[in-house]
Amino acid sequence: MTTTVADLYPTRGSSETVTPRVDPVVWSEPGAPGPMRPSELSDFDRDGFLAIEELITPDEVAVYRAELDRLISDPGVRADERSIIEPKSQDVRSVFEVHRISEVFANLVRDPRVVGRARQILGSDVYVHQSRINVKPGFGASGFYWHSDFETWHAEDGLPNMRTVSVSIALTENYDTNGGLMIMPGSHRTFLGCAGATPKDNYKKSLQMQDAGTPSDEALTKLADAHGIKLFTGKAGSATWFDCNCMHGSGDNITPYPRSNVFIVFNSVENTAVEPFAAPVRRPEFIGARDFTPVR
Repeated sequence: MTTTVADLYPTRGSSETVTPRVDPVVWSEPGAPGPMRPSELSDFDRDGFLAIEELITPDEVAVYRAELDRLISDPGVRADERSIIEPKSQDVRSVFEVHRISEVFANLVRDPRVVGRARQILGSDVYVHQSRINVKPGFGASGFYWHSDFETWHAEDGLPNMRTVSVSIALTENYDTNGGLMIMPGSHRTFLGCAGATPKDNYKKSLQMQDAGTPSDEALTKLADAHGIKLFTGKAGSATWFDCNCMHGSGDNITPYPRSNVFIVFNSVENTAVEPFAAPVRRPEFIGARDFTPVR
């Protein structure tokens, strides 16, 4: 028997739509235990993100950088379907499901400083919906265009509610010039449904260059006028936590200085994926997990 789940956030129709958020941002009760202070949770609720100057230490950064370098230089990893290749340079752009490929990154996912914050924000046990390392070498690595992750995860992976949080941990310094993360503060309060149907196997193209699920210039201008744009900089080891519905993106990196990070998406075990809401088929499990085992 198939259970029907209400589509609270319609998208990929004939035209763009705007839907007010009906879900909480911080799901835990006030005073819930965890590494985040009440003021940090309040800031996250207001802005949709929280920047932390040092989530991991310089010594730990060196360990994770070495593991990133090992993975992207491994011919077996490069040939794996979980690796995404830059169209122009043919360099490795991302490696997905990195917490399953690498025990080093699996340990990072289980770190209380990481998973503890995810539990505190989402108010429940969590599992990894997606993980990856992003490699953005200097001299031409392409960026990620403006988008809401939840729009894709809802449309193509079947996540019903906005009960998902991401953390981007810098493994190289984020300057204001090397293609850093940009977020529109407060944009997480509004869901922008995008126009246009989802092609079959859209992920094969979208992970290199987005098309389906991309907002219009007019909609992005309205959001930017209303909320502004915050650019994140910081030392290696710093981290940005952000809500699944934040409008965000990053520019190309034309500087000599690489920008690499590890990106982990935690979803509540009470918000597990159903069938896609606006796509003909599910994306592969290395992009949108169907193993809902809680992180321990």
